Amino acid sequence: MQPKFSRTLVTAALPYANGPIHLGHLAGAYLPADIYVRYLRLKGEDVIFICGSDEHGVPITITADKEGVTPQQIVDRYHAMNKDSFEKFGMSFDNYSRTSLPIHHQTGQEFFLEFYRQKILVEKSEKQLYCETDRMFLADRYVEGTCPVCGNLEARGDQCEKCGTWLEQTQLINPKCKICGSTPIVRETKHWYFPLGRFQKRLEEYVNSKKWKENVRSYVDSWLKEGLEDRAVTRDLHWGIPVPLQGYENKVLYVWFEAVLGYISSIRELSQRKGEPDLWKKYWQDDATRYIAFIGKDNIVFHTLIFPAMLMAWNDGGKSHYILPDAVPANEFLNFEGKKFSKSRGWGIDLKDFIDVFPDEGRDALRYALAVNLPESRDSDFYWKDFQARVNNELADTLGNFVNRTLQFIQRYYDGKVPPISPDKGRDPDLRRDKTGDLDKWVLDQMDMAPKKVGRLFDDFKFRDGVVEAMSLARSANKYFNDSEPWRTRKENPDRCATTINICAQLTRSLAVLLSPVIPFASDEIWKMLGLEGSASRVKWDSAAEMKIEAGKQIGELKILFSKIEDFVIEEQIRKTASAEVPAETAPKAATAPIKPQISVDDFRKVDLRVGKVLTCEKVPKSEKLLRLEVQVGDEKRQIVAGISKHYKPEDLVGKNIIVVANLAPAKLMGVESNGMLLAASTEDGKLTVVTTAADIDSGSIVK
Repeated sequence: MQPKFSRTLVTAALPYANGPIHLGHLAGAYLPADIYVRYLRLKGEDVIFICGSDEHGVPITITADKEGVTPQQIVDRYHAMNKDSFEKFGMSFDNYSRTSLPIHHQTGQEFFLEFYRQKILVEKSEKQLYCETDRMFLADRYVEGTCPVCGNLEARGDQCEKCGTWLEQTQLINPKCKICGSTPIVRETKHWYFPLGRFQKRLEEYVNSKKWKENVRSYVDSWLKEGLEDRAVTRDLHWGIPVPLQGYENKVLYVWFEAVLGYISSIRELSQRKGEPDLWKKYWQDDATRYIAFIGKDNIVFHTLIFPAMLMAWNDGGKSHYILPDAVPANEFLNFEGKKFSKSRGWGIDLKDFIDVFPDEGRDALRYALAVNLPESRDSDFYWKDFQARVNNELADTLGNFVNRTLQFIQRYYDGKVPPISPDKGRDPDLRRDKTGDLDKWVLDQMDMAPKKVGRLFDDFKFRDGVVEAMSLARSANKYFNDSEPWRTRKENPDRCATTINICAQLTRSLAVLLSPVIPFASDEIWKMLGLEGSASRVKWDSAAEMKIEAGKQIGELKILFSKIEDFVIEEQIRKTASAEVPAETAPKAATAPIKPQISVDDFRKVDLRVGKVLTCEKVPKSEKLLRLEVQVGDEKRQIVAGISKHYKPEDLVGKNIIVVANLAPAKLMGVESNGMLLAASTEDGKLTVVTTAADIDSGSIVK
């Protein structure tokens, strides 16, 4: 039975403060969280919304080194930039903190020392590259060398981006310090580790007690199946939270360990600012609080396994008791014009740049376009043309058109005052049981059910479907206006016309409430145009089903809610996008293998290609290259073995729709039977990309 919660704590992943927020970030974690929080507030629930900048770690120091400034200057710049962008976008954080604050350093050190006191941490000696010139141990991204797998001369100390192989820095051939270019030596260093594997059984029980999204559960199950290992808590770096132990003065806490604690330090900061220093405990240390963590899929393991394990470890000490995440509604990735967002290649668009191009209405236009395209269960794409179509066809022609025609009618024919429902409707104030007004009853039934339908979807974190459901009321409202023909009944049946326009005013108010979590600025504009006091975001959610506007209500000044976006504006953005493509000399080379001899159509027809959905995926024991996939192909499940382990992690493939050669004779690889083959594209340098479907389609579908 679902426990009854008195309040809700909502967190959104802390964005890294070494670059601006882009649209992919918004769709991954921030917009869904904001929609949910705004919805809960309309429901009258006690909710607090926390976020902040993640300001430590190697990417920060590398950015600082490139620009010749200090890490503090980098984080100060991007914290201010992203905080401003979030505010303009309408993110309703209760607090937007930063991990460079003293209160966060204190929180991180408290957790470390508590684990040290409990003797949970394990000290280990390890070998690491050391630069004698710069007199420092080199973090992974401060090392560059030749990849031992593919021979790439620019492989990093943690991964070769050319072949995708994960590396230990000591595996690099001819390693070089990226700071000074000298050859580092191998030197022994000591670090503290958190024994994550010790908590595996408890984590399995915890995970099994939750009804999480399928994409989250598949990812978590994959990690648990492989087995959890110790993770380093400290590292040799000068930028971060100092390790509070003698002999560790030149080390800092690993960013993975302390960043998630930013959710706690952020509320502590808010509590101090409010003059209620213990307020944060009500949200973090009370079982009556429900904790929801909104993240992108690249952060799933930290919020479903690592952070809960840290909280379990703290709770074991008996000093106090932290709650664990109740839900982690992680989204997949949003791509840009068919490709992944890439800061290094300049591919994508940042939020601040978007707002510069589309100020005012553009904020809600973007919120809406992202909301109806959220990557909730699979990756999705942002296309400029699709954005334009959403704005023009849905926000302008559907929602904006209905609001405008309703209020313009009131302004023109009723002196700007909402007309009364005609006397013959007086027997039933809400008209729902009035048999003489079937059309009225139909649309009011739609209005009555809308907050329930949309609310259920929002409660289940199905925001995309919820927004579509809310907009369906706008479509019904337009149909009602058209079918009621008030331009005709105004002369032939004035009472009938007055009733129609009154109901349209009620529908306008209802839409303002239902859509306020998604397009808050436009909803407030509707509120003002209706002449209502306060804000659409400060009423009760269920009131969207009620006829709250009194007859004779004076409406306010009318404005165009959404202007259509002209083709030349979008064409300019597409042109800019194209100019940001990777230069030809730096782009990956296309495969140049010679084309094989021609075959006949009959030869090709012998190959049976089908769509298959990957159910599970795991590494084949004792093999560096092979993955074993369980694939649903129509009514049957197939086991397929593929040599793609160096290019994909198992969890990257789960849930994907791949293309399978279904009539291939079975074969054994490393003693494991493979019943089929998946298709993948290969570049000249050996990089593989599995072929997937662009849209969702039933497994077993024939590929022609």
